Amino acid sequence: MSTENEGTEGIAQPAAPSVPPVPAPAPDGPVAPAPASGDAPGAPPHPPTAPAAPQTPAAPAQQAAAAPPPPYQPVAQPPYPAPAPQDTVGAAYPQPGPGDQGAGWPPQPPALPAYGTNGPAWGAPDHPVAPPRRRRSGVLIAAVLISALVAGGVGGGLGYWQANRSDDGTSTTLTAGELPKDLKRDPGTVASVAAKALPSVVTIQANSGGGGAGDLGGPPGRAPGGGTGTGFVYDKEGHVLTNNHVVDSAADGGTLSVTFSDGKEYAAEVVGRAQGYDVAVLKLKNAPSGLAPLPLGNSDRVVVGDSTIAIGAPFGLSNTVTTGIISAKNRPVASGDGSGGRNSYMSALQTDASINPGNSGGPLLDSRGAVIGINSAIQSTGGGGQSQAGSIGLGFAIPINQAKNVAEQLIKTGEPVYPVIGATVNMVDQGEGAEITSQGVDGTALTPNGPADKAGLKEGDVITRFNDKPIDSGPTLIGEIWNHKPGDKVKLTFERDGKRNTADVTLGQRTGDN
Repeated sequence: MSTENEGTEGIAQPAAPSVPPVPAPAPDGPVAPAPASGDAPGAPPHPPTAPAAPQTPAAPAQQAAAAPPPPYQPVAQPPYPAPAPQDTVGAAYPQPGPGDQGAGWPPQPPALPAYGTNGPAWGAPDHPVAPPRRRRSGVLIAAVLISALVAGGVGGGLGYWQANRSDDGTSTTLTAGELPKDLKRDPGTVASVAAKALPSVVTIQANSGGGGAGDLGGPPGRAPGGGTGTGFVYDKEGHVLTNNHVVDSAADGGTLSVTFSDGKEYAAEVVGRAQGYDVAVLKLKNAPSGLAPLPLGNSDRVVVGDSTIAIGAPFGLSNTVTTGIISAKNRPVASGDGSGGRNSYMSALQTDASINPGNSGGPLLDSRGAVIGINSAIQSTGGGGQSQAGSIGLGFAIPINQAKNVAEQLIKTGEPVYPVIGATVNMVDQGEGAEITSQGVDGTALTPNGPADKAGLKEGDVITRFNDKPIDSGPTLIGEIWNHKPGDKVKLTFERDGKRNTADVTLGQRTGDN
């Protein structure tokens, strides 16, 4: 059912006659004059004396004709014939169907004008005609829509014309799917540093053929006496710098092989190693030409918070790169093989870069790619500084300034040289300083005519500062001493009988690990 005529459904209106009806014979008496042509439009015409009988609706409509008609509402007539309505009677006023008999049917008859009883005069509309506002509104909306579409079309056309006009072949616009041909990374990024450093980092495989300490941080499952560690190219002659505990098992009668990041493998031999420093130098057999040694930084100028990059072979996974920062400096660390008599001491750089078993001997780089330390030990929940447990963010590296001094001495003589003060100190107690004691290996507290003896120190003195560094234990004191060279002058602060004293000491030397 159409909703355009809601409220009028069920009212069937007759159509206006298209030609004047034939009047019936005039009755006796005067005849009312026809309306003058000059009457105002819309005025009700004078009803004729004998109008033609109207076209009567269906019989049901005649039964309802007794209802009083509504008052006549004149409709303005246009000066020209109004266009016939487009809606047909059947469409605008549906007739009852067979199933529509019931309430509301038959429909009410059309209202008759007040001036006559037999219907309107010919040519007059028999029902009010609504002004054509709906059509005009529709025309207006259509005009607006057409205008908008035309405006859109013109705008689109202008845009296309302008784009076409601007397309002179110099446009640099890229589609979403295009990528630069070369992905360039800025210098100093981790990717850039790693790409430059990896060709100079090697994975070391040590095999002794029997039992041995091997790499205490090596991957599990290796044969006894074997281990995996890391090293890096020290110079163009084929020297490789690493940890002593990486190669210890193969130092006497074992074999060593070195594998570069490109997969090329070379045999190597031990040039020299320093167990106390935990530093070793290897030499490649038939070293290839074009070796690129890693640049060495200055570990004394490192500060807490500096970025770090560690490269190594954790658990045998070669060429692994991890990052972190310098967490602390001058961290006293003692590491060893567990026998109690073969410990190494360092005043280490602490980093949170992930270091695991197999990273030992690998480089710790700064953000420029310069070596600032040699990764050597980790603290784990498993106990000692080196164990099969993984990283918990506590890694320790030998400062490169110290490692460089040791490496130069090993390359030159094959033996390490240690700076000493000529005194034996307590290596167990911690917190009060380093006490000079006779409970050493040889039972002597001071080396006669040694540096400490010459400076006036005695057994029982407690050393509390080394230069400007606080000392809380024997290992801390040794780590600080080994950061210097023989012949260096240092200032010791010590306590004797509750009093603080100072002494200037010139460091002596000891050659070899025995």
